[in-house]
Parts: sequence; structure tokens; C-alpha cells
Amino acid sequence: MTRHPPQRFGATITPQGVHFALWSETASTAWVSIFDAEADVEIDRIPLERGPADIFQATVPGLGAGARYGFRTDGPYDPAHGLWFDPSKLLADPYAIAIDRPYSYDVRLAAPRDAAIDTAPLMPKAIVTALPSPVEHRLPCFRAGGLIYEVNVRGFTKLHPDIPEPQRGTIAALSHPAIVEHLKAIGVGAIELMPITAWIDERHLGPLGLTNSWGYNPVGFMALDPRLAPGGIAELRDTVAALHDAGIDVLLDVVFNHSGESDTLGPTLSLRGIDSHAYFSTVRDEPGTLANDSGCGNTLNCDHPATRRLVFDAMRHFVTNAGIDGFRFDLAPILGRGRDGYEPDAAFFRELRRDALLSDRILIAEPWDIGPGGYQLGNFRDPFLEWNDRYRDDVRRFWRGDPHSVGDLATRLAGSSDIFGHHGRTHSRTVNFIAAHDGFTLADVTAYGAKHNEANGEANRDGHNDNFSWNNGVEGPTDDPVVLAARRSDARALLATLFASRGTIMLTAGDEFGRSQRGNNNAYAQDNAISWVDWTGRDRDLERFTARLAQLRSAHPALSDPVLLGAADVEWLTFEGEAFDDEQWHDPKTASIVMLVHLPEQDKRIAVAFNRMAGEHRLVLPAKADHHWKRLDEDGGSLMLRARSVAYLVEEEG
Repeated sequence: MTRHPPQRFGATITPQGVHFALWSETASTAWVSIFDAEADVEIDRIPLERGPADIFQATVPGLGAGARYGFRTDGPYDPAHGLWFDPSKLLADPYAIAIDRPYSYDVRLAAPRDAAIDTAPLMPKAIVTALPSPVEHRLPCFRAGGLIYEVNVRGFTKLHPDIPEPQRGTIAALSHPAIVEHLKAIGVGAIELMPITAWIDERHLGPLGLTNSWGYNPVGFMALDPRLAPGGIAELRDTVAALHDAGIDVLLDVVFNHSGESDTLGPTLSLRGIDSHAYFSTVRDEPGTLANDSGCGNTLNCDHPATRRLVFDAMRHFVTNAGIDGFRFDLAPILGRGRDGYEPDAAFFRELRRDALLSDRILIAEPWDIGPGGYQLGNFRDPFLEWNDRYRDDVRRFWRGDPHSVGDLATRLAGSSDIFGHHGRTHSRTVNFIAAHDGFTLADVTAYGAKHNEANGEANRDGHNDNFSWNNGVEGPTDDPVVLAARRSDARALLATLFASRGTIMLTAGDEFGRSQRGNNNAYAQDNAISWVDWTGRDRDLERFTARLAQLRSAHPALSDPVLLGAADVEWLTFEGEAFDDEQWHDPKTASIVMLVHLPEQDKRIAVAFNRMAGEHRLVLPAKADHHWKRLDEDGGSLMLRARSVAYLVEEEG
């Protein structure tokens, strides 16, 4: 029997067999159950010996790669005090690298101990996996100011006609030449994959005939969902390598804030049955009440060393074995939550900054959760970038026509110094976006004045109500050519604004060619044509427009540089070429502005003009002697701006 602490938890192949290790401080007994691969029946149940540091271990001779297994534990069963030990519940190994099938919710997974329901037939089995040799450690190529492309792996390629049908909807499809060519054409610097580790449907979805297609309800943090990666970690590794060859980094959207075990009435699948006191946060002085700072029924306790080890080990696994370049953290304040709320310098962040393998990765925070003090935009520290929902809302408000919105637009274009410029900071950590997976698509922002989530089965109660959207005169689908033209124009204006903004920018897959979700702003349960990207019906003109914007942004670093624009770097002008005065800044009807950037390290000044007015307007810009302004975008040399449009211009000699 092995007594020393293992190099890793879970299942490790050794010359003597497979070594199993499980940590639990509160369990009294633990076993590993071995299953026949063909009949899916338990063929052995081996006790694990409790050793130092509360690690249960055993080496099982005769086993090797491909063996199926799960854990069981025993101890107090007292849900009122947050204890759910039940040896009839088969538990997923939190360190499993692969599982044999996706999770499927069944009410019996949440049965009380006295029901004595063996859940092994209902649970996927972990697969003992031989890890490949580590990939060569590579510094990310992506830099702040680049374009991140957010992708739902399944929905992105499910309908792509050029991809072989068996490969559609998988991670491998992302390396198909048609996808790589598209990503390069629109200037993608990093592709951000929405959750790819195994998840389970929320319990209310089954009776509605719906399934979770986003993956933000994880059971494990390392095992890839078999629906997305039938080839396992090797499939992800090969895809990352192909994207790296194309100059594109790969980021993972990770959900280290809750598990799919939900609230106190939820299923016992893994962490709940291993050590709920360590892995889950509870309400102060109420050990049986799970904290719900995630809005999903439970909250991971990242203040506990065991939870932090699990999270960091998962991240290291993807960096070491697949070459992942960075991570976007869903509901990131939970990573820094202690008993007294969010702490910007919590143990999680300190350890992450010191980690030799992870400290050089791209790190992005979604800087809010629903717990007390959960909105933390601007309060993460270097090297974190942060999703900037203030950018999203202020840009939408400007183009919707809201009064008093031009000042906020200018602040967002310049890098959001009001959020990221505190304490003398000179660089913006913003991730600017118009639309993300959560909310309206960019096209739907211009076609719906209200959400339409009836297909989700919750009487349209779910999803955000404040979308700052508009419909251009008709709600939803229409054949009216005037309305359709207005929507196309507005989509271009939104995209042109995004690509002219300082700092990192993000596009959600399909927004560059007009993808719609039929007004659904919470399509997490729509694993169907509502959320799948329609490649045959895409707006090719809008796609080419986006590609042109990417070329302009790349050719003119003054547009993307994350250094915050100061008063010496930028002039804010009227369309008559005059400096904005206080009256124009505060006039609720102001509907146009010019951003003129003149950085000392740039050879040429560049200007971007924003015309929200209903009619054409002539642009006059101050030019240096023997210079003129050249229009860079699709309208050629004209200095007449169309209604509700954006123009890019550069100052040339001659």
C-alpha cells in the first residue's frame, strides 16, 4: 500500500497497476469501484486506505489505461449540516481526465441515503487515461488590444456545410481549414471556447424537453465532455496545435464558481459526496445552507486550499497537456471570496501570480457574481483583463439614441479610464464587446426592443430585461426593405465602433455576419437552430466589412493600443472640425463626434467619426500644412458620412 502523498490525485498508471488517490477531510471511509467496460457493471470495490493529509489511496494491480471507475465514500449523512455521505452514490473523480459518456440528469441522483438507490447505472464512469508527453511550454502570442473570438464549440460548426458531418459540433472541427481561414480573415488573435468540460443539465430542463448547450453547469473540471471531444484530450491538443500554426491562441472559458450538483435538493455527483464542507461555501453560521453567489445553487469555496489545488491542477492540466494559452473565469469574484466578501488580493490570486506554469497565461475575469458586493468591474489586478459591460451598455445607448450618451461613448473609446485608470494606472485592462453569449446577438440588438425567451419554457421571465436594444420600427423578422437596410447600417456602426476602441475587443461567433437568435437573450437551453450558427444564410457583405475593419485596426495600432488615451493624445471634435466645448458635451441631443488620435510614436494622425444623425453630414477636419485626410473605409474618398455610420480617416502628406 502506498503511504506517501501522491504526485497527483485521481487515477495514475504505474508499473504496479493503477494508483487511486482521493482527498477528503470529513469522510470516514472511501472506496474505488471498478466497472466492466462492456456490461457497465461493478466488478470490484476496493477500500482506500486513509493516509497522511487526509488522502485515501490504493494501488490496484492488473489495471491499466481504459479501465472504468468511480469513487464511493461514507461518513455522516446530515444534510441540515451540509453532509451528504452515502456509499450508494457513485462519485465522479474530480481529477478524471476522461469519462465514457455525457452526464444525464435523473431525479434518483438526488435520492436521500435511506432510499438506498445505487446510482452507478446512472453515472458516467471515469476512464483511466495515460497522459501524453507535455507540450512544449509556449508563451502566448496574443497581446492586449487584439481580437478575442468567443465560440460555443457545438453550435459554431453544427451547421457548417464544409465540415464532414461526423466532425460537426466538435473541438476537432475548429481546426478545419474553412474555420481557420475564416478566423484569420476577420483578424482573430485568440479563440475563446465556452465551457468544454463535462456538464449536466439543470433539473428543470428535462421536463421541458430542453438541454443545456452552453456548458456552464460543470461536474468535473478536467474531463472533456464526450459530445464535444470524442477524441479526448488528444483532440483538444491537436486542435490547439493547428490553431497555433495559424497564429491563433486558444483560451478556455472555465467555471470555477459552482458545480452541477446545484442546491441542497440537487444530485450528489462528485464534490458534494467527497467533502462538501471543503468544496462549497455556506451561509455564515448555517452549515447546512449552501451559499448561492453563483445563482446556480452552490458556490465553490476557493478560500479553501483543497479547492484551490483542484482548480490550479485543472488549469495546469490544460496548459501542460493541450497547450492552452489562457483562461476566461466565469463569475470571477467567487475566486476571491472569503467570509467577508471579495478580496482583490485573496489567496487564489496570490498563488496564481506565483505559479510558475500559470502566471504567464492570458487571464480574463468576468468581474461580477450575484453575491453581496459582487460587481467588481475594475477591481481585479494585473495581469487580469476584465469583461467591460459598461462598454457594451454605453455603446448600445449611444447608437440607440439615448440622450446624454456622447460623453460615455468617448470614455469607452479611449479605454475606460474611469474604470481602469485609478491609482495612476496608464493601461486599460478592458475587454470591450457589443454582445456576448449571454444576451442578444449583435444583429438582435438592432431588431428587437425586448427579449423573446418563450422557447426556454419560463414564460419569458429568464434573461436580462435591460438590453439597451432597438428594433428600427418592427419587432423581429420583417420583409420591409427600409427596416432591413436600417438594421444593416446599425450593425455596421456597432462593429465599426468596436474595432475603433482602445484595448482588447471581443466578438461572439457569428456576429460578424449577422447571426440571430430570434430575440432569445438567454439561449443556454436551445441546442438547436436558435443558437446554432447559420453558415449558409450569413451576410457576406457584413462579413467582408468586418474583415476590412480588422485590417484597419491591425494597420493602425493607435486604435487598439491598451494605453489609456490622455488629453495630449486625443482631440474630440465636432463634424465642423472644432473642439468639443462644455455645451456640446452636456447637450442631450449631441449625436456626432470625431475622435482624432495623434500619438507621438505614430507617424500619422488617425480620426474616427461617429454619425448617429438621421441624415448625411459633411465632415471637416483640421489638417497640417501640405496634408490631407484620406478615407480608409468602404466609402472611399468621400467626406460625406451616411446617416448612422462610422468613418475611419488617416492624415496623409500631399
